[in-house]
This record gives sequence, C-alpha cells and structure tokens, in this order.
Amino acid sequence: MELNYNVLIVDDVVDNIQIAMNILREENYNLTFALSGEEALSLVDTNQFDIILLDIMMPDIDGFTVCERLRKIPNYADVPIVFLTAKIDIDSISRAFEIGGTDYVTKPFHAVELLARVKSQLELYRSRVILQENNLSLEIKMKYERKRLLNEVEEGQKELIYTLTELMETCSSETGEHVKRVAKMAYILAKHHPLLTEGDAVTVFHAAPMHDIGKATIPHHILHKEGRLTDKEFTVMKTHTTAAHKFLKNSKRKIIQAADIIAMQHHEKWDGTGYPEGLKGDAIHPYGRVMAVIDVFDALTHKRCYKEAWSIEEAIIYMKEHSGTRFEPQLIDIFMEHIDEFTEIVSH
Repeated sequence: MELNYNVLIVDDVVDNIQIAMNILREENYNLTFALSGEEALSLVDTNQFDIILLDIMMPDIDGFTVCERLRKIPNYADVPIVFLTAKIDIDSISRAFEIGGTDYVTKPFHAVELLARVKSQLELYRSRVILQENNLSLEIKMKYERKRLLNEVEEGQKELIYTLTELMETCSSETGEHVKRVAKMAYILAKHHPLLTEGDAVTVFHAAPMHDIGKATIPHHILHKEGRLTDKEFTVMKTHTTAAHKFLKNSKRKIIQAADIIAMQHHEKWDGTGYPEGLKGDAIHPYGRVMAVIDVFDALTHKRCYKEAWSIEEAIIYMKEHSGTRFEPQLIDIFMEHIDEFTEIVSH
C-alpha cells in the first residue's frame, strides 16, 4: 500500500526549497513549504505533517526556536524534525539533537542522502505510531477483559451467596424473607455511615444475607426450640458466628470477605459484652456494627419460634434504650433519621 506522507520544508531561501522539493518529488510526497519560522508555526496549526525539514539560520525566528516550539505542541511531540543546514560546527549539531531534532543533514547534500534520511525517519515514525496504536488497542482490550473477569467473579460470589441463602431457607422458615429485609435495610444504614462509601453499602447489601449462614451447623432441636435456650444450648447457638468464619475466612473476594466480617461480628456489642470475641466500640468493623442494628430490629418485629413479634413502636424504644450499650450511638441516630424507610421494609 502506497503511503502519502505530508512533508513540510522550512527555509528562508527559495532556491534551497526548490532543490529539496525536486528531490523529494521522486517519492510522491505531499510537499508544503514555509519561508520563515513564523509561517511554519502557522502551518502546523492547521495541518498535520509527518516530517519537517528545518533550516537553522533564518531571520526573526531561527530553526532551533521553531523546533523547541514544535516539541511543545502535542501533535508534534514525536514528529521527525530533520535539520537541513549549512552549519557544520559541533555546538550546532549538539544543540539540534538536545532540543528534539531527530536527524541533521548538512548542505550541500546529495539527492540519494536526503531521500534515504527522509525515508528512514518516516518509516521509523510510522512504526512508532503503529506500535502506539497497537499498545493502546491492547490496553483497552486488557481493561475490558479485566473488567469482564472481575464482573464474572463478583457475579459468582453473588450466586454463591444466593445458593447458600436458599440452603438456609430449608433450615429455618423465617430465614428467606428475613435475609431479604436485612439486606435492604443494611444497605440504607451503611450508605449513611460516615466511614462507608456507596460501594461499601452495595457490598454490605450483597453480603448481608450470609450473616446467619453458620446456623446451618446448629442442631435442629436447638435452632427450632420454642422458648428460651438453656445456657448450654445458647453456648452452642453462639458458635454459628465462628462456624461461618471458618467457612468464609480464606476467601480473597470482596463480597465473601464482607460476609465473613458480618457473620462473625453481628452479635458483638458496642460496650464489649457481645460474642464471640467481646469486641468493643471501634474494634468492631463498621459492617458488623451496621448488621447488629438491622438484625435485631428485624428480629424484634417478626415472630420467631421462641417469641411473638413486637410492635414497631416497642422495637424502636428498645433500639433507643440500647444506644451506646448494644449499638453504636451514631448508627442509632442515623437509624432514627431514616426510621420511615426501615419501618416500611419490616412492614411488608
């Protein structure tokens, strides 16, 4: 495929321009010329050249200055600039390359030499452009593939959670609707917590259904016992937190890690009297603090095998009374600010 390169020749001597153009016409280049540095800079504003042949000794603005200005223009940061000049001193040659020149041809030059130098620079430039485009294309593809894989992993986590939640429904008749309600409420409470982001709230929403997954290890006669548990039975019941942790702790996935925290810590209390580790205050992860509030509120307002449902008003009083002891005070303040939203969810 024939490539039509755009070539700009900059020289204040018309004869020099004519000589260069006569030589370069052999390659069918698109040739443009400028008789001054100012004219050259004006032309690059409205044209994209693939190579610039630049004289050094010109009135007003010399070639060095033109080169420096060109290199500050984004579209010309990498375009080949070949100095075409009668200056043969080492200082001029050194400066030409220091300010961004890519080649240096001294006058008088031979036609074969000029053609070879220009062709070589154009081929190198084209190769760099193609490489940059391919790298950019590859980078875009890699970003897309990475995002696709991450989405698949996240969807896999969600699918696992939903499957395990269905398993819990077979263990407890109230679990299915309970986990749906707590997920919605946990999201609302988490998104208003000052330490959590919207992304954290979404993670909590997906992880919340796993908070009682450890109950799958609790004997049926304890899990479904009507009435108060004995101390021995309650000791067994409390192991559902650590059982879940053993199952979830080794995951490197964000949602499963959040589920591990929630399952392990949702029975911890702000004053340190909870279980399984007796964590206190800020030692409890924000996910655990959020779940503690939501799990209790939903449990209070719904019938269980061991108790009747409380009225919403009674449950609200309980939540307020246990602010600072069982629950983080700031979370209870947030809970009360949005009580209408929580009330609507537990009412359905």
